[in-house]
Amino acid sequence: MFDAVLFDLDGTLADTAPDLGWAANALREAEGLAPLPLATLRPWTSQGVRGLLHAAFDIAPGQPGYDNLAQRFLARYAERLCVDTVLFDGVVELLDELDALGLAWGIVTNKRMRYTDPLVAQLGLTPRTTCVVSGDTTAEAKPSPLPVLHACQLLNCRPERTLYVGDDRRDIVAGNAAGCRTVAAAYGYLGDSGPVLSWGADFQINSPQELSTYLSRALGFS
Repeated sequence: MFDAVLFDLDGTLADTAPDLGWAANALREAEGLAPLPLATLRPWTSQGVRGLLHAAFDIAPGQPGYDNLAQRFLARYAERLCVDTVLFDGVVELLDELDALGLAWGIVTNKRMRYTDPLVAQLGLTPRTTCVVSGDTTAEAKPSPLPVLHACQLLNCRPERTLYVGDDRRDIVAGNAAGCRTVAAAYGYLGDSGPVLSWGADFQINSPQELSTYLSRALGFS
């Protein structure tokens, strides 16, 4: 039924909100503003710089000062890629299960390669997967299907036999457009994507363990 599973990174495999939130608050403090609670910043993490600057400064791309804030934010984040970032509970066990089931797996994220590669390495995932597609790997980032299709090529798997798992609507849009089956990670950040049930995913999970159970049953191992 499936040959491979592809994952978004932030909010799906890894809880990167603490370090990204730190960068946003460091920038706020530099601007003379009080830090925001992580709970306020957390939902915007999957949308990267755009989302966190919206939450921290109510500013959007194209507005005056945005580019300067974005550059400064990324410089701060580069200082603290993986201090408090951890894999979500159950992710290690899920990846172990994929290996046991003989399923290939990879990462498709909109995070730029200069941040993705060292973060994936520090999380201990580099030796386990040879497929890491970043936001600047292909000509277009998600919600374009190009990164997902590129990952399928790297893993030598057909999109229709691949699951794509993500915690943002654009993940599901990209996966569906690529011809994959899609899974909404409802335990992730979710952002301003609206109700998870409206995203168009084939199904949703509330924990990584739920995906492990689903795959085991789908492949007839339990």
